[in-house]
Amino acid sequence: MNISNITINSHSSVKLAGSAVVYSDPFQVTDASHDADLVLITHDHYDHFDPESLDKVCKDDTAFVAPATCIDEVQGYAGDRQAIGLAPGQQVLIDGVRIQAVPAYNKTKAFHPKANAWLGYVLDLDGTTIYIAGDTDNLKENTAIDADVALVPVGGTYTMDAKEAADFVNALNPKVAIPMHYGAIVGNPTDGDLFEDLVNKRITVVRKLFV
Repeated sequence: MNISNITINSHSSVKLAGSAVVYSDPFQVTDASHDADLVLITHDHYDHFDPESLDKVCKDDTAFVAPATCIDEVQGYAGDRQAIGLAPGQQVLIDGVRIQAVPAYNKTKAFHPKANAWLGYVLDLDGTTIYIAGDTDNLKENTAIDADVALVPVGGTYTMDAKEAADFVNALNPKVAIPMHYGAIVGNPTDGDLFEDLVNKRITVVRKLFV
């Protein structure tokens, strides 16, 4: 998959445009594209599960994947459309895209408890493995993920900050790292700069969020 086909319109709102069009946590979407084959929801906070944005990206046959702990809410939005709930470690194949659920939580902060079983996702799309971390701290258990591209939060407060995210990415060692979740609701516009400075130069940092 070409990196140019990965976009972030805001915060952690990711679009992957390949043989399937995949959105993760669409939020503050302005264009009514109605092109989503698949929508991934990492958890049900308002900035990750945004019905107004979903209305703009979804179509009649869009499929949804969400944490099993949030699936009732997501299915309530999806209606008759397919909605699959996953727990960490589970996986599913939809529209030729393999999706693996991985943990996403805070180790000491109360915002994203491990007990909630909220998620990040690892996708295999068009020969590229893409890790979308969700709202998470630097979790040692996730450094074993084999990803070509890693999209990670860097804004701090509710997630890793820029230094913690850089440490995590350096251990993960993807080919490409993309910072997100900064400069709007939380974090500063400069968090992306600090992250890029601290990531090992063997890893290419690509900026997709401009704030």
